[in-house]
Amino acid sequence: MKTISMKIKRFIPLALLLAAPFLTLNAQVGEARNNFAIGINGGVNLNSVSFSPSIKQKNLMGMTGGVTLRYISEKYFKMICGAQLEVNFSQHGWDEYYQDYPELSYTRTMNYVEIPFLAHLAFGKEQQGLQFFIHAGPQIGFLLGDSEKIDGDWESSYLTTEQHGKAIDNKFDYGIAAGLGLEFRTKAGNFLLEGRYYYALSDFYNSTKKDYFARSAHNAITVKFCYLFDLKK
Repeated sequence: MKTISMKIKRFIPLALLLAAPFLTLNAQVGEARNNFAIGINGGVNLNSVSFSPSIKQKNLMGMTGGVTLRYISEKYFKMICGAQLEVNFSQHGWDEYYQDYPELSYTRTMNYVEIPFLAHLAFGKEQQGLQFFIHAGPQIGFLLGDSEKIDGDWESSYLTTEQHGKAIDNKFDYGIAAGLGLEFRTKAGNFLLEGRYYYALSDFYNSTKKDYFARSAHNAITVKFCYLFDLKK
């Protein structure tokens, strides 16, 4: 019962976060809009993992890309308000680095289907021109698979290798994403460039008292490009 209660308590904040970006759609206080756009996105992730006990790492580069849906519901004073949903293939993981053991190499690449639920707040030209935008909201992910690359004599190094060959315990990932970007609106469509940060609230290894890792969560800095075309203005 205690374990179930803890899981429910952890899920409640996530449920509230999932609902947050869409609350504005039902509580309009500004000038109504009804703009729906669809498109594609692509970019790169600079990944690391928060481990406890810690593991020395350098950023692991991975790809990300998918489909973007956006709905603009209102303009409140000068702020354009809406919500954005994405379905992406995204690579995460970590790349271990030890200055005293340059011959050692370990990389873990983890492939996810990710779904960010984002509030979209923008300032600037509505028709054609430049906009500045902010994205923030929850994100969930489902692990598709992972791969390892190991080089060097790790046994003689006396470094921590608990993570080497260890199966992923939790395939469901969730956390918070936030980003800043620019959008150039034209007759041919809308072009967006964004920098985004993702902070995972979940651990992909079990983290009970009997487990080795108390924390194993993704962090990612993403730079992505998106093209949207308006289906309804």
